[in-house]
Amino acid sequence: MRFFRLLSVPVIMFLPVMMVAAQTQTGQARPAQKHLTMTITGFADGSDIPLKFTQSGDQTSPEITWINTPAGTVTFLLHMHDMDFSRNHTTDDQLHWLVWNIPATETGLPEGVPKGGQLQDGAYQISASGPSYRGPGAPASFPRHHYVFELFALDTKIDVQPGTDPFATRADIMKAIQGHILEKSVYVGLFHRPQ
Repeated sequence: MRFFRLLSVPVIMFLPVMMVAAQTQTGQARPAQKHLTMTITGFADGSDIPLKFTQSGDQTSPEITWINTPAGTVTFLLHMHDMDFSRNHTTDDQLHWLVWNIPATETGLPEGVPKGGQLQDGAYQISASGPSYRGPGAPASFPRHHYVFELFALDTKIDVQPGTDPFATRADIMKAIQGHILEKSVYVGLFHRPQ
């Protein structure tokens, strides 16, 4: 009896694995779930950001595309920030680009989004520099900074207008999206100024 108990434990442990394998062999396995995925044209995720997208170059915003919009999405929010920067000795980091109320029908932003608080599709944009994209600009004396692009699919439209303080506007927006995030996709670029 004791031998049977010892033998039954490994069988029970591997039973779920055997069931999944059997489903896969018979073609009854669940299809892979598709998640919101963002891509940035011009540099790979986790690689160096080309000069043209930075303060050392043309400070042009990169082309950003996404796929697999979740059901129920009303708007998108794009947040680009420098995770290695501490603003005023606080936990607040540097705001490089915040674009909100991008319609759910959109699948990306083109390269070189023009300056201006409101875009043609009704979305708004701000950065620490004003109503536009702010390219990476970490000094050469620093290690490469991590510039994080976060794309949020939201089930609501954000009722926040651009204010005079972009950091206060960001705080208001981040507070407003709590409880409304359907999915999130993240992409990272690295940069510091050339020597």
